[in-house]
Amino acid sequence: MIEPHIMRLTPAVQHTIKTTAAEVFGAEAKISLFGSRTDDTRKGGDIDLLVELPSPQSEVQRKRLSFVARLQQRLGDQPIDVLIVQPNTQKQAIHEVAQATSIPL
Repeated sequence: MIEPHIMRLTPAVQHTIKTTAAEVFGAEAKISLFGSRTDDTRKGGDIDLLVELPSPQSEVQRKRLSFVARLQQRLGDQPIDVLIVQPNTQKQAIHEVAQATSIPL
């Protein structure tokens, strides 16, 4: 399979997102990009991230806020949205769309 090219996130930004996610959620967390940033023809838009956790974690909302805060410190103040899916998540339509359309970082 050919790795998709994500022009709208530089390799450095992708690396920062992955390492920050590992710091906050652990090395097993899978990080994917979804939304407008996956489309090279579009402009603007926030960074929509899907964090998939293999096992339930405690204080997941606190961790989500910490993840976003650290990313904004490291990447600059820009809009970042984070969805978290773990085995006990009651999935909604947005979770299904994110999982179906996301590109792994």
